[in-house]
Amino acid sequence: MTNMPKSIVIGTAGHIDHGKTTLVRALTGIDADRLPEEKRRGITIDLGYASIELQAPDGSPLSISFVDVPGHSLFIRNMLAGAGCVPAVMLVIAADEGVMPQTVEHLVICELLGISQGITVVTKSDAVSPAQMHEVTRTIHTFLKGTFLEREHSPVLPVSAATGEGLDALKAELLSLALRTQFQTSQALLRMPLDRSFVMRGFGTVVTGTLLAGTINQGQTLHLEPQGRAVRVRGLQTHGRTVETAQPGSRVAVNLSGVEVSEAHRGQTLVSPKTLAAVDTVDVEVTLLPSAPALKHRANIHFHAFTSEKMASVFLYGYQAMQPGTARFARIKLAEPIVLVPGDRFVLRQTLPAGTIGGGRVLDGHPLLRQRKDATRAWLEALKDAPISRQIELRVNRRKTFGIALSAVCAETGLNMDAVRGQIGPSLESGELLLLRGDLLLSHDGFKAAINAVMSRMLASQRVIKSSELRSQTGLSLGVFEFALAALVRAKAVRLREEMVSMYDAEQQQSIAEDDRLATIAQAYQAAGLASPLTSELAQRLNLKEAEIRRIVTLLQQSKTIVRMGSDDLFIHSGPLMQLAERLAALRGSLIDVARFKQFTGLSRKYAIPILEYFDRQRITRKQGDQRLVL
Repeated sequence: MTNMPKSIVIGTAGHIDHGKTTLVRALTGIDADRLPEEKRRGITIDLGYASIELQAPDGSPLSISFVDVPGHSLFIRNMLAGAGCVPAVMLVIAADEGVMPQTVEHLVICELLGISQGITVVTKSDAVSPAQMHEVTRTIHTFLKGTFLEREHSPVLPVSAATGEGLDALKAELLSLALRTQFQTSQALLRMPLDRSFVMRGFGTVVTGTLLAGTINQGQTLHLEPQGRAVRVRGLQTHGRTVETAQPGSRVAVNLSGVEVSEAHRGQTLVSPKTLAAVDTVDVEVTLLPSAPALKHRANIHFHAFTSEKMASVFLYGYQAMQPGTARFARIKLAEPIVLVPGDRFVLRQTLPAGTIGGGRVLDGHPLLRQRKDATRAWLEALKDAPISRQIELRVNRRKTFGIALSAVCAETGLNMDAVRGQIGPSLESGELLLLRGDLLLSHDGFKAAINAVMSRMLASQRVIKSSELRSQTGLSLGVFEFALAALVRAKAVRLREEMVSMYDAEQQQSIAEDDRLATIAQAYQAAGLASPLTSELAQRLNLKEAEIRRIVTLLQQSKTIVRMGSDDLFIHSGPLMQLAERLAALRGSLIDVARFKQFTGLSRKYAIPILEYFDRQRITRKQGDQRLVL
């Protein structure tokens, strides 16, 4: 066994016969065309693989794996399977032909898949004159304008695989590309989409793919999705080396026991047991290309994600047809399930005429199927750009009084348990989320609803009742019911003696009424967000005496539910303040004046100044003249 160097996977892209496979062979010494028909016809039909080992500036080894894709339009589905798992791309354009139709489509696909790093190579430089090379390079720069290859200041490198001209410069740029391309997978659950399976004599079934996240160890038990079939890792290789552990971002060959080669194929995914499962219904944000035809509600399309291709139906939120160049929410129902998690990118293609029409990203792989469409659309709008911690809160909130297990949150987000626990820490501290029995998350609103469900049944019965009967009447799960009942017992709202539950006396009912007033006023502040009413306005709205509301406001302030804004009459709920502080974190290190803060929050000066002064006291901002530095 040997220790593996750091590695990265780079995909090729470009039109047929522009020299992708020849260039990979010149760089690595490996012919990526492995099929007899590819040799006979002289074109790439399926995915090919090769690797090269370079040396990083610190002297450490760095391996680059190439996924060589076909350039012919007839084999675009194979190209998509190869491009779906790569973090960077090498766009290849022949000097004697320039930009061609599949050059255009391949680059569009890379952008739709969220690839943000790459380089552009002009092959066959020996086949044209210096003047022609200058002209084709100028044309390529114009073509790349506005794409990620221009935004990242990617070079356009002329090379000749025949003469070797430019290959050293290309290797240097590939090394630079590998070093600047980050593979952010440390918090994600193990996932490896398969792109190939075959039998190796003496070993049995071998599958290959790019390990998107997690590590695979020799002897480990994994599940093959869909269907969750248990398989065991007999051996591992990366870049032709036998290893004990495969790292994320690597091309990996896994020797499996427990499955025949006929039962393992491209489009399946290796996962850790009891973590991720394939899904057939997802809520997504779709972007339609400006050149595409309108997309109708209930349209049937080809859905490509990672190494999978499935027929699917698109159900547009809002029902009316989607126009070219626009983005919309949609529910996609797949003919067969795929392992998908939020943030995964996909490409949509139509059948006739064949072509790429758009793509997008998955927002939710576990939609609630019986929820009203308007409610789901509003939930997706809140979810789509929210930080991970807020996304988890939204996922817990929609479960209402049912709550959701931590393992289910992992499955819904694609994050491992440590990452989920880290993300929910602040929400648990603020009381926005509650953790029951160590593994069940319940929102604060869900908890209040559970309390109300128990109390309404008790008030309706006005008698002693068995706890099991009371739970049955409320419809709450055992964990949520026991948590709510225990809270009511602590608050002396009900008595629990052995298995019997009864109401407390009338004096205690007065205490409950007080709690209701506290909850009502706290809810009023939370609903108002940052533009909170003055206490005098709130007293008038709720028909309470000012002295009474000030007493309740003092209690809420002591519990840190609301925060005083430097005035005895202006208070803001701590929840919206925390959310604003999280939004401001994106501006850390920049200066912001009152006018920009008003535009950023949509608030008037009446609220903007007190909030900024509060943030100064909390060391979220620091005043510098007429501006503030976001810390």
